[in-house]
Amino acid sequence: MNRDDFNILKSGIIYFDNGATTLKPKILGEAISDYYDNYSSNAHRGDYALSIKASGKYEETRYLVKDLINAKKVSEIAFTSGATDSINKIVFGYFANILNEGDEVLLTMSEHASNLLPWFELKDRLKLKIKYIELDENHEVLLENVKKAITDKTRVISLAHISNVVGDVRPIKDICKLAHEKGILVLVDGAQSVPHLKVDVQDLDVDFLVFSAHKMCGPTGVGILYGKENLLNDIKPIIFGGGMNADFNMDGTRIYKTMPDRLEAGTPNVAGVIGFGYIIKYLMNIGFDNIHKYELELKNYLVSRLKEIKEVTIYNSHSQSGIVTINYNGIFPQDLSIYLDKYNICTRAGNHCAKILKEEIHIKNTCRISLYFYNNKEEIDKLILALKNPNIKEEII
Repeated sequence: MNRDDFNILKSGIIYFDNGATTLKPKILGEAISDYYDNYSSNAHRGDYALSIKASGKYEETRYLVKDLINAKKVSEIAFTSGATDSINKIVFGYFANILNEGDEVLLTMSEHASNLLPWFELKDRLKLKIKYIELDENHEVLLENVKKAITDKTRVISLAHISNVVGDVRPIKDICKLAHEKGILVLVDGAQSVPHLKVDVQDLDVDFLVFSAHKMCGPTGVGILYGKENLLNDIKPIIFGGGMNADFNMDGTRIYKTMPDRLEAGTPNVAGVIGFGYIIKYLMNIGFDNIHKYELELKNYLVSRLKEIKEVTIYNSHSQSGIVTINYNGIFPQDLSIYLDKYNICTRAGNHCAKILKEEIHIKNTCRISLYFYNNKEEIDKLILALKNPNIKEEII
């Protein structure tokens, strides 16, 4: 699907590390080069034609993000440097100001470091209590287990829409409904979901959503922070400087702007944000329903082929996303990934920034194969051929 748009695929590379970052279509480089070559200037800083054009293209992307996730207003969308930056701005700019000693935050043991470490820091600062939602036998999140974890002290549920290791699609809409009935707020890490399926923040009723452009064919250094308007009205900036203030005086009095400017201090990544706008239109033209359907077709084919190899253990064959996590008996995951690289096959080995998941699956490191719409079955067949190589262990040694 759309493989001709990606120059790097013409080199023979088989790219199965889309959970880490995705390949970039030619249109992204063209859009960014157009900005740098033809109207390079700062957004929202000048009253001349070049700056006005850059400002307009920058804000056009904000409207595209609004449409992408079906937010009510563009003021609910702030640009950040990535999902990690977005989570930190929410945790320390909002929750740090409303939570109190003894309040509980629900997480899972399969969360990415970016959705754990900020909460650990806030826990120490405010003396909060961190609790983990129990995972089922497939290491997935069930609504029933969320219900069991909630107590009268629970104030926040913060979890990924799709786990970056297990690949399970969490029942976010049902979780939000349950949480809101009990006055609990929900922060959703959409880094692995927004690139792969249609995410509608109004339908899901999420309070906060974060994601990164680079995981959906966009540039690095661009992230999205979405929040409901009534919540963002109370968020406080944790970075201060130009662009986010309306006025300040020598005596220290200052007035900060409203959303989204309040969270966008300093010179923004103008080129990246503009480029991301082109990518949003590109992906919406393909259609997220088409992307998700095709990825599941590829994932099911991959799992069926991997089951042909008795030495391979699959940890998440039941999940409904394009993430497949495996190990090969007797081969260290990093060695397996290095071996596959000899065949121009790119995979990810390690703990995938989910370091406490080992307490759940009792395996510290795995090899992850993560798919996107430009992958195909022929690439999967080449992966299987490499894994079926009778001399695989000798080649690794």
